[in-house]
Order: sequence, then C-alpha cells, then structure tokens
Amino acid sequence: MTPLGTALPVIQAPMAGSQGSRLAIAVCQAGGLGSLPAAMLTPEALRRELQAIRAATDRPFNINFFCHQPPTPDEQSETRWRQRLAPFLAEFGIDPASIGAGPGRQPFNAELAEAIAEFAPPIVSFHFGLPAPELIARVKRWGAQVWSSATTVEEARWLEAHGADAVIAQGLEAGGHRGHFLSPTLSRQLGLFALLPQIVAAVKVPVIAAGGIADAAGVRAVLGLGAMAAQVGSAYLLCDEADTTALHRAALQSPGAAHTAITHLFTGRPARGIVNRLMRELGPLSEPVPAFPLATGAIAPLRAAAEARGLGDFSPLWAGQNLAGCRAVSAAEITRSLAP
Repeated sequence: MTPLGTALPVIQAPMAGSQGSRLAIAVCQAGGLGSLPAAMLTPEALRRELQAIRAATDRPFNINFFCHQPPTPDEQSETRWRQRLAPFLAEFGIDPASIGAGPGRQPFNAELAEAIAEFAPPIVSFHFGLPAPELIARVKRWGAQVWSSATTVEEARWLEAHGADAVIAQGLEAGGHRGHFLSPTLSRQLGLFALLPQIVAAVKVPVIAAGGIADAAGVRAVLGLGAMAAQVGSAYLLCDEADTTALHRAALQSPGAAHTAITHLFTGRPARGIVNRLMRELGPLSEPVPAFPLATGAIAPLRAAAEARGLGDFSPLWAGQNLAGCRAVSAAEITRSLAP
C-alpha cells in the first residue's frame, strides 16, 4: 500500500472537459488514485458525479478545483479580441454581436464546499494556488488532504506555508493549463526533471510529479528523484472511459500530435495543447486576449462551427509533450502499465 492509500503510486490527472467520474472510478478500481475535475461542474452536477464515485468504489479519490480570481469583464479587451478574430468569424458566418459569454470555470467557493461536504472526499486538490484560509480549514475539518500545483520552487514553498499537505510539481511538459500563480512569467518554469528535485529539497511535505510521464520507466524515475507518486494525464485521453471528443481523439493519433505548444488563446491562461490553425495563424502567445476564462466567449462559437464541419481548428486539443503511453485501451490497462 502506498502513502496514497492505493496499490500503485499513480494518480490520474484531473482533465476538465475530457473526463468525468467514469475515468476516475476505473483508475481507482485498477489500483491508482482517480481524480474528478470540478472546475466546469455546477454544484448539482458535482453531487451527481460524487454520488457515482461513492456508489462504485470505496477507494481513495481526488477532486480538483480551480481557485483563480474571477476577472471583471473588460469591454475594450473583448472588443479587441473579437476584432482580431473577425476574419475567422466572417469565414463561418458568425455575427460578432451574437457572441455571448463563454463556458465558465468556477473557482472553489463556499457553495462548492457545501456541495462536497457530505461526500468528504479524502483529497481535494487545487490549481492556481489555494483558496481562502477559511475554505482550506473547512476542507480539512472533514479529514481531507489539501494538494496544489507548483510550477516553481517559490510556489512550492508558498503552498507549504499556506496549508498544503502535498505539492504537485508540474513540469513544463504537462498538458492542459499551467498551474502558476505567483508569476505569469513562463521563462521561470522548468521541465519536470529540473523542477522536481529542487522542490523535494525545498519542502517537507510530500511531492507529486506531473508532466511528461507516460510509462513505468517514467514513474520509476520520478520516484527515484523523491516523488511520492506520479500524476499522469495525457496517457488516459484515449481510454474507453474518457470523454475525449472524436476530433480530439483523432488529433492525438495524428502526426500533428508531436507538436504541442503553450497558448493562452482558448481561455486567456497559458495551457499546453496540440498546435492547430488558431495557434499557427495568431501565434500561441502573441495576442492580447481577455483574462481567464473570458477569452472562451468569442472562441466558443468558432469552435462549435468548425467542429460541425469536422474540424478541430479552433478547439483546445490539450495534450502533454509525451504521448507515448496514450493508447485506446481501458483505463485499467493504462494504470497497470504504469506500475513501477
């Protein structure tokens, strides 16, 4: 038994938009730690997912939240962004005036804490720092561990000082949103094998390794560098139990999957995904965009129109730099293949 309370030192990374409780349950049952992403769920949907997990397994699991500060809408920023997207909108016959708000990403708050309290999840993890101290205290009162992502040594020290029970060292290789919160400067962020030993040396709490881990050799390597466990995301994207869209699945299995980049075009916050038309034509980080998550508003209708034509040109195709372990098999098979 690992310190996680699981048979294997393997954590399935929470992947909002690409999974729900089915994947988390399958990983738990296979001996890993399944994770449920909650940033895009309403309190009612979150309760349904947690009911499904509790009904299916008695094994430990993780529930993950964002804890960003919701931005104030900026009309000038929105106008500039829509003007920059105007040629694409015109191509698909979309009236800029018809664009509404994009899909929300709800930060952790008192309402969400109330929604999950009855389920007492054993681990509650966060991205973009930590929520307010009173919310951390509330989570810990039911006996849960609090984890959060760090992309620098400074962030790891900050998390430990502010109540984190474990730190997730997120290397630059990782797919999806960067977890940085002290500084937006990407040049300060390191690859996992440079970052991990520095964080292990800097904090006393357990450290989890994330980014570019795709097989058992990678798991063994991070354990050898002092990690308590490996967190793996991209390897699960093609699993039977994942909710990855058909377009995203096709992209993951295409030669283009070898080229990923960090971009803020889809949400307003840097995240790694497979390079597609939007990223090529605008430049992944070259455009001023509305603050996270407001950039999704103008992208959403473009994404929908393109996907209706079978195109992933405006879809966030999140993926890490190492897709060697990403296979269209069961989550149980992937989990077992990661055993060190």
